[in-house]
Amino acid sequence: MGITIRDVAQAAGVSTATVSRALRGLPNVDEQTRLRVQRIARELDYVISPSASRLASGRTGSVAVITPHIARWFFSTVISGIESVLQSAGMDLLLMSVSNPDAQGRQPPAPRLRRRVDGVLVIAVPSSDPELRDVVDLGMPTSLIGVSMEGVPSVTIDDVLAARIATQHLVNLGHRRIGIIGGSAMTAPFTAEHDRQRGFLDVMSEAGLEVDPVLESYGHFTVAGGEQAMTALLTQRNRPTAVFAMSDEMAFGAMRALRSHGLVAGSDISLVGVDGHDMSELLDLTTVAQPVVDLGRIAAETLLAQISAGAVAASIAPCQLPTRLFVRGSTAALAR
Repeated sequence: MGITIRDVAQAAGVSTATVSRALRGLPNVDEQTRLRVQRIARELDYVISPSASRLASGRTGSVAVITPHIARWFFSTVISGIESVLQSAGMDLLLMSVSNPDAQGRQPPAPRLRRRVDGVLVIAVPSSDPELRDVVDLGMPTSLIGVSMEGVPSVTIDDVLAARIATQHLVNLGHRRIGIIGGSAMTAPFTAEHDRQRGFLDVMSEAGLEVDPVLESYGHFTVAGGEQAMTALLTQRNRPTAVFAMSDEMAFGAMRALRSHGLVAGSDISLVGVDGHDMSELLDLTTVAQPVVDLGRIAAETLLAQISAGAVAASIAPCQLPTRLFVRGSTAALAR
């Protein structure tokens, strides 16, 4: 038979309850006793049962991550930041995708969360989405990433500012006919898409520049979509001299379209993206980088603080992380 908690208690000269508290890091244990119990547990090669620990604490030891996408770079990178924190805390991650609300047999996330997790992290689901409201209404610890909602802790960037920085960079280089590659033509886009559109329009207006509707194309935040969107811009009779892509992945696709037309980003058409994708430096893309891993890490730490406190922390102020412009070869001054 394996070593049990009773064996550790007997060797340490304490109760099984004291052993449990000492090994789970709970209070009301003398520090010398805690160290002795931990030492004896190591010597006996005893590991506290996760199921027993969770049963005793009334917690599941799991956190749910709700995301519209899993394979796309931004979302997978945010999840890597989340996972690093949860792993250190000994918490499990339950991944839920809400990418296709019309899928046959699909169940909304809220009913699936009850009694299965201790808290919820939500990545870039619009605050207007009724399923997000249903999750928040569960009353369990929740943290949002890339979107804000009153009364719920969140970690974001200033997407309006990120787009302003990117567009102003093009204006400062002398470009006047500037195109934009957005996500989609939806009337209610994701928050980041709406805010980046706003930042672009603000700078164009302040610079006294016309926004030509034919120079707005949509790439659905994918490489293939970006290629199609740039191809559409290149077919215009009076094509743009510069393009702002709302994501680096769409910018990568735009670069591919330029190459297929015998053009070079920077030399022929300036191109700037947003994200700070791992490949942006390799492809010499000018981009406004956001700290994607930190978005996930900080949100996870905020959530664990709520779980530890045993309460929803509506008083935690929203956290907004900075962005940074990296100027590379894909942008250049307009040739006179």
